[in-house]
Amino acid sequence: MGVRITTWNVNGIRNPFGYEPWRNKRTFEAMFDVLEADIVCFQETKIQRKDLRDDMVLVPGWDCYFSLPKHKKGYSGVVIYTRNSVCAPIKAEEGITGVLTPPNSSTSFRDLPEEEQIGGYPTGEQLRQSEVDATTLDSEGRCVILEFPAFVLIGTYCPANRDDTRDAFRIGFLDMVDARIRNLVAVGKRVIWTGDLNISREELDTAAAEESMRKHGMTGEEYVSTPARRMFNQMLLGGKVIGARDEGRERPVMWDVTRSFHEGRKGMFTCWETKVNARPGNYGSRIDYVICSLDMRDWFSDSNIQEGLLGSDHCPVYAVLKDQVIMEGKEVFMRDLLNPPGMFQDGVRAHQWTTKNLLPMSGKLITEFDRRRNIRDMFSRKPSLPTAESSNGTFVGSVDRTPTIMPSPEPAVKQDEDSQSSVVAPSVPIAAPVPKNSASTKRSQKETTQPVAKRAKSGSQPSTTAEIKKGQKSLKGFFQPKSTSKPSSQSDGLYGTDEEKITVLAAETQEISEVDIAVTAAADDLATPSPTRSQQSNSNSFVDPIVSKESWGKLFIKPAAPKCEHEEPCKTMLTKKTGVNCGRSFWMCARPLGPSGNKEKGTQWRCSTFIWASDWNGGG
Repeated sequence: MGVRITTWNVNGIRNPFGYEPWRNKRTFEAMFDVLEADIVCFQETKIQRKDLRDDMVLVPGWDCYFSLPKHKKGYSGVVIYTRNSVCAPIKAEEGITGVLTPPNSSTSFRDLPEEEQIGGYPTGEQLRQSEVDATTLDSEGRCVILEFPAFVLIGTYCPANRDDTRDAFRIGFLDMVDARIRNLVAVGKRVIWTGDLNISREELDTAAAEESMRKHGMTGEEYVSTPARRMFNQMLLGGKVIGARDEGRERPVMWDVTRSFHEGRKGMFTCWETKVNARPGNYGSRIDYVICSLDMRDWFSDSNIQEGLLGSDHCPVYAVLKDQVIMEGKEVFMRDLLNPPGMFQDGVRAHQWTTKNLLPMSGKLITEFDRRRNIRDMFSRKPSLPTAESSNGTFVGSVDRTPTIMPSPEPAVKQDEDSQSSVVAPSVPIAAPVPKNSASTKRSQKETTQPVAKRAKSGSQPSTTAEIKKGQKSLKGFFQPKSTSKPSSQSDGLYGTDEEKITVLAAETQEISEVDIAVTAAADDLATPSPTRSQQSNSNSFVDPIVSKESWGKLFIKPAAPKCEHEEPCKTMLTKKTGVNCGRSFWMCARPLGPSGNKEKGTQWRCSTFIWASDWNGGG
């Protein structure tokens, strides 16, 4: 299948997600798959920079290029998404005149070095013909331009004809689009212009043509000769132009791709008035287009509207580029022409797309999203053990396998200059075991014992593999009972020598405050290894999973009601009186409060029991 370009005025970039089929998955990735598009141009996004969100910018497998309004908030806006597996632009710009600047730069696009420009910028004379200055024309976020090796793609949201106060702005913007396209064609570049142009070409393209002509007392010739339509038709091959053409517009340069596949088709509308619910009756206009320069009109295999897709007052319009096209007399694969040189060869990917292919205009390089990816990466990224060697030759994060009980009362700790963490210096083996029940020996060993490593501060990098392994690996691990001792099969056979056993035991007990107990036990194991001790250790550390599950379940079980002075279960009540205790629940006697003065008739009276629910622990 060829490369599909889709344009859609979404009337708010999140608006479609309230409709089928978008509401099921509510992701841009799923939306683009339904559209089967490889390049998606959205208009009227109606967002500000602060409204950009991860799922909107960090779309898996896609890159994006935004143009946001500089002054009007929640107004206008254009964005173009490109599928990384199919295409990658080589240049990107914002605005039609070239006076805006790239991100983090004070140099306008038109003043960049020639090799970094897309080119075709309106000349000084063309800019002076407009009643509105170039900066104002590009201040409303109405244009994004991408250049591929094959062509220049211009995505626009052209101003609508709302009232007379906007006529100068509208005509000025359309004049600059006309000038930019003609200049690009003049320097030999192919152009695709797409978006909501807010122009219906002729009577066939709007259901309101006759009504509008009757209302304004116009003839058919006058209708197609209004300023915007006349400019548009002079640009298109086959466009209706009454009288002599305007200066500088003597020849057509563009081709209406969608209409060329459906000549004479009536009712091919892309926009409907929502105030009068005009869509069911198809009382609308065709104002969304995909048009191309004349030298590539044979590059398309299909183009149509998708009036059945809801989500906006407009519908999507698409055009499909052929897999292979004739270029300079020979057949070339389209994907070779839609990516940087060498990325595809004969339609087959030769080099994978990477973040190095991101352009400065990419949404992924916006400060809030730079060096971030989608939310799945937060859970799939695997931590790597630090292996950098410090200046003194010690590998930071490596496990020290030497015995850790030092013969000297002085601590033997070297400070790693690079990692700023404590690294234990090599130590000599233990001389001889001592009686385990000697209190004085315990004190002596405690004074001459050096812990394995200094406890790392919260948030710092663990200094040993043992510390790293202590971290929770999965959600299941949160609910599983944790054992601090190794099974007997491990402790007896895995570590090999007695000296290694001492090292591992010391490493496993560094979390325990009573270091002397662990050290004494290790020394005792060295002197008289006994299977019974290992079995006892294992039996002490075993936790019944059923008991563990029940203990977790107790956290979510409603506590048993306490008993009142009558030895009967209390009932729970809620404080509704305004004050500091409003909303607090409490326990009190369940017996009713009988009528005053009827004690002799056997009425059950409420006792004085009163317990705040927050103070009751469920009888535990």
